[in-house]
Amino acid sequence: VQLVESGGGLVQPGGSLRLSCAASGFSFASYDMNWYRQAPGKERELVAEIASSGARTNYADSVKGRFTISRDNVKNTVYLQMNSLKPEDTAVYYCNTFRIRSGGRLEYWGQGTQVTVSS
Repeated sequence: VQLVESGGGLVQPGGSLRLSCAASGFSFASYDMNWYRQAPGKERELVAEIASSGARTNYADSVKGRFTISRDNVKNTVYLQMNSLKPEDTAVYYCNTFRIRSGGRLEYWGQGTQVTVSS
């Protein structure tokens, strides 16, 4: 499994960014995908999740109405469109997928992409 994020950067408050995560090494269309973020000094938190078909999505309360997760099962890519960005959205954003195993949940992570919201 390989997950490669891109699209991060520096943006002013109120601006927008679109993150991408290119996946390889597994049957992308068969698995749910997630975006997490981790701000300095804070725990990693789930931002958004999308079902394998794209038919179901879920968002953290802090980003509802501002962020949209989507996926392209032909391009093996998951996206996070971030609008109306706030300074508190500053974090490293990670793409994630997982497998359920008998011993628990096996997580796969990308390397992360930095998003900084600042004037």
